Amino acid sequence: MSSSEKHWMVTLQQVFYPTLAAVGIPCENCMLSRSGTFYLMAMSVADNLVLFFIVVLELTFKYHQQEPFWSFEPWCSLRDIFNYGAFNASTWLVVFFTVERFIAIHTWKIKVKICTPRCATWTIVAIFVLSHVLAIPYYWSNTSVQVDNQTMCIYRPEAPAPYIHALIWFQSLQAYLFPFLIILTLNGLTLRLISLRNRIHISPILRSRMRKSVVLLVTVSMTFVLLSIPRAVTQIILRTTDMYTLDRNDYSQRINIAADTGTMLSLSNSAANMYLYVCTQAKFRQEFIACIRHVSLFTGPKSQKPGLSTCCGHLLPIDAPLLFSVITSQNRIYIYTYIRHTCSSGN
Repeated sequence: MSSSEKHWMVTLQQVFYPTLAAVGIPCENCMLSRSGTFYLMAMSVADNLVLFFIVVLELTFKYHQQEPFWSFEPWCSLRDIFNYGAFNASTWLVVFFTVERFIAIHTWKIKVKICTPRCATWTIVAIFVLSHVLAIPYYWSNTSVQVDNQTMCIYRPEAPAPYIHALIWFQSLQAYLFPFLIILTLNGLTLRLISLRNRIHISPILRSRMRKSVVLLVTVSMTFVLLSIPRAVTQIILRTTDMYTLDRNDYSQRINIAADTGTMLSLSNSAANMYLYVCTQAKFRQEFIACIRHVSLFTGPKSQKPGLSTCCGHLLPIDAPLLFSVITSQNRIYIYTYIRHTCSSGN
């Protein structure tokens, strides 16, 4: 398809995927120091892997190169192992984060055994390992072929239909249906418990902590569900009705537009977590705003002494290494907090 004949959906994706990677990857370092931080950090790593393998290496290259490197062997066979491994790890980390928060909020006796850094670490390692191990069968599902003097990576035509169907339904069940059911069920039970507890007297501090935990839980998990549903539905339709015959580049077919829109929405979840934290967590907003204000000192009033900035009442040279790192580092929240604490200790 020549550039003058490009469908608007192609142009949209050419712009969308590089933008998604640029917006999402730098923001995944901004985390919260609360219970469940291990899961949030792991979700950040998994989301970055999704953005790197799927958004950057596959989809961005697909729309900006005629023959991406993954069109050739052995990358064609290995591509889906990394793609599905990262995507499934991201999905199940959201599920186990929901389970961990559910247990923590309900304050069961099992909480002291489950809601611990040690348990979280082993769970996270198991999720990453199993997600990639279960993606190994995709190694035999793709092949590199020559079509009109162009190398392409496609589903292996000679692969048995039951094998391909098994991969499709296994992926659909374990990446969409089962996670959706678990998340919706636990969120429903959690909200019911909160409703019942509101009828009895509890301390304002406990009520505030519970509210923040529930807001973060519901926001992260339900955003994942809502953004993933369109892709789940369209992928099942595509893979079970027109597995080999439908041209996925033919955007006169409405299902192709719906499928690619669903993919964009689903992958947007990997870049959205930091912004969800900003919207739901007051402490995170305060730290973020404080960091912006601190950076703005560089363009502050001219009455301030040249070459100096203030921190906790002390004058610091603008070219001080720690202060300079606030400007250059992507992980601004952590670094600003470190500077602030360092300054405070000097009072």
